[in-house]
Amino acid sequence: MAIVKRPGQAKGFVLLHRRWVVERSFAWLTKFRRLVRDYETLPATHEAMIWTAATWQLSNRLTR
Repeated sequence: MAIVKRPGQAKGFVLLHRRWVVERSFAWLTKFRRLVRDYETLPATHEAMIWTAATWQLSNRLTR
């Protein structure tokens, strides 16, 4: 994992390398109601919901 920083002299929109992949992944996960807010009290339960959402999303892409 590497931290991608914005160039200091850049003005306006600058495309950062591979950042869109992370942002798209978070957007897909927030389509699931239980992941929008922090409803879960245990981290293990929250992790299970993330796995469930990711599995559902991947299976939908594979069946198209």
